[in-house]
Amino acid sequence: MPRMRLDKLLAHLNCGSRKEVQAMIRAGRVQVNGAVERDPGAKVDSDSAQVELDGQPQRYQAQRYYMLNKPAGVITASRDARHATVLDLFPTEMQRGLFAVGRLDKDTEGLLIVTDDGALSHALMSPSRHVWKVYEAVVEGTLLPEAESLFETGVRLKDGTVCLPACLERLSGNDKQRVRVTLREGKYHQVKRMIAAVGGVVVQLRRVQLGGLRLDPALPEGAFRALTEKELELLRQPSRECI
Repeated sequence: MPRMRLDKLLAHLNCGSRKEVQAMIRAGRVQVNGAVERDPGAKVDSDSAQVELDGQPQRYQAQRYYMLNKPAGVITASRDARHATVLDLFPTEMQRGLFAVGRLDKDTEGLLIVTDDGALSHALMSPSRHVWKVYEAVVEGTLLPEAESLFETGVRLKDGTVCLPACLERLSGNDKQRVRVTLREGKYHQVKRMIAAVGGVVVQLRRVQLGGLRLDPALPEGAFRALTEKELELLRQPSRECI
């Protein structure tokens, strides 16, 4: 791995903006290989150098993996001239090379993975892998009594498309109720179209799980954090049944 400026390394690790980490370094809060380093431009080997901030080890990853709690109103794109995108939720110095894994509609909230790892993205989005996704929705209208069984056998959408078997669970309410939908496809507006096919209208939609990875309930809307090694393993493990 090429040697990297110390301030760039710490900014890459989400320790702060480039300006903030430069101030931390100059204040003597950073050690490299056991010695205080006050030069933000000092070159370090990101693979082998032992870098600590306030006594906490900072490990460099050649690839980056983030959990984002996507808010409604932003689009899943790297850039757009008219609308705010999910990458706009990241500091400018972190955005280069990042992209969202899959898509959530502009008005859909919840779990989104943002990374620079194309191989992981392909594995998660590949139709042949059938990664389960879990959504919670607020639904208006009266769902058919047989809605759950229709989901289990494969809902027929209004345009004639037949979906793969999925799971529908009613969580609360009657006329305006909360439901959980678990599916393993990614058709256009699929959850909304499936609910429409059984008599309801989705008025709010939130993704809460992708494969074995659940949205962190402590992560505020619009915020992101790095994935842990355990969470990465959960993403990489294939899910073979309705979760």
